[in-house]
Amino acid sequence: MTAQFSERLRFEGEDVAMRTTPLSDYFAMSGIDPCFEWKSTALWRGYVGRWEIVDDRLYLVELKGTLKDGTEASVATFFPEFPDRVFAHWYSGTIRIPRGKQLKYVHMGFASVFEQDLLLDLERGVVTNTRIRQNGTAPQDAPEGYEVGAMTVFRRTGSDDGGAP
Repeated sequence: MTAQFSERLRFEGEDVAMRTTPLSDYFAMSGIDPCFEWKSTALWRGYVGRWEIVDDRLYLVELKGTLKDGTEASVATFFPEFPDRVFAHWYSGTIRIPRGKQLKYVHMGFASVFEQDLLLDLERGVVTNTRIRQNGTAPQDAPEGYEVGAMTVFRRTGSDDGGAP
């Protein structure tokens, strides 16, 4: 598997990349198979969520992706009663936020290693503990931060341009 695009999180006034996908837990628990179309090997899940933590509570505030039937998905697609923001009460686990310079690049999932991981432990959507894991010290010239730098997007065949590349 290719290194994956991260979910985005607004935490303590900062937009950060998180190497956790809380929405996949919701889909698994509720038996929903959303059938997202993926257009890049760097986005196997087919969507990107934007999250925020407010008063120690995790909320999904945006969802971007295309379902296999061509429908653009949003928060309202899966949470019609909460189209703008939904409390992630289903999520219990640890959110990983990489920090610092890259120690090791791994071309698979979220497996690359950075100097630190900020770990947020959640129970039913509520932050119960925050800790930092030190993973090492990178050389001066090591890349900073977690981002996948480029994405190749393939058009759907049958689009209004005739499916031309």
